[in-house]
Amino acid sequence: MAGIVVGVDGSPHSQKALEWALAESKLRNAPVKVLVTIPAAASIWGIAGANYMSKEGRDKIHKAAQDEVDKAVEGRGNLDVTVHTVDGVPADELVKASADADLMVVGARGAGGFARLRMGSVSSQVSAHSHCPVVVVPMGNEH
Repeated sequence: MAGIVVGVDGSPHSQKALEWALAESKLRNAPVKVLVTIPAAASIWGIAGANYMSKEGRDKIHKAAQDEVDKAVEGRGNLDVTVHTVDGVPADELVKASADADLMVVGARGAGGFARLRMGSVSSQVSAHSHCPVVVVPMGNEH
């Protein structure tokens, strides 16, 4: 899907990334694919294992993401935004999604970020391996 892909994990950083992606989509008249990754265990070799989350748990995560998107889209006019939930390693899934995107948007840090780091491991990996341009949206007032 050509357009903008944005990674969302419920963190304040990903909310800023979502807001930025929505504003950019309006300027470009481009669709937005919101990607929510349900983390699967990964080995030290980067191979993702199975995800044992129940269907109810998956549905709850998808609904929370959809609610966040609906709230962010409200009042922005007619935007083409879809929410996709996938299993896997977040950085890997975002890099895969970048193959069909015009632009990838991620927050500087996600839900698992260490406060002392300016850029999280997912945003670093996506920036290094993406198949399209990447925007890393800072939270603001970071030192």
